[in-house]
Amino acid sequence: MIARLSGTLIDKQPGSAVVDVGGVGYQVSIPLPTYDELGEVGGRVDLYVHTHVRQDTFALFGFHTARDKEIFVRLLAVNGVGPRTALAVISGLGSTELIESVRARNVTRLSSVPGIGRKTAERILVDLADRLESIAARGGRSRRSRTGAAQLEQRVASVPGAAARDAQAAVPLSTRRCRDHGGASGPRRPGGHADA
Repeated sequence: MIARLSGTLIDKQPGSAVVDVGGVGYQVSIPLPTYDELGEVGGRVDLYVHTHVRQDTFALFGFHTARDKEIFVRLLAVNGVGPRTALAVISGLGSTELIESVRARNVTRLSSVPGIGRKTAERILVDLADRLESIAARGGRSRRSRTGAAQLEQRVASVPGAAARDAQAAVPLSTRRCRDHGGASGPRRPGGHADA
């Protein structure tokens, strides 16, 4: 299992990024707060990674902080919440506002996230009521994406589609194929590493 990626940022989109680690490109689905924290293409990037394996699906989900990764994993434990829904929640609220919404039992706030219905929001509030307190006590929090409200809704809506495509793709990708994203002029070997 891949738990962390450190390497060169080859490409970035609101719902995904490609990281070159030792000449191999890894496509990673990311929430919007992580996208906001990524540097320029060609620069160094470090991501906490959750490896999602289900039958014939192998997908990577990356986060700027260990806290966001842990919240993502806790969301996956909620009945009816898959990776795309979990990404949408973190994208729409950020870890800090999500924790505050769970504490306040604010189903209206949670269900305002694009793609999250009231029933799903209620299940999240019930299942995470006690599970997020230990996370809340630690640092590394993320704020809601700095994107404007209208743009945020459009970008959050793009995350599920990106995650679905990632789930169908084999990972890793070759660096040669990564060049087709337009993020690099040739293979880079930054001496990065992937921690399993």
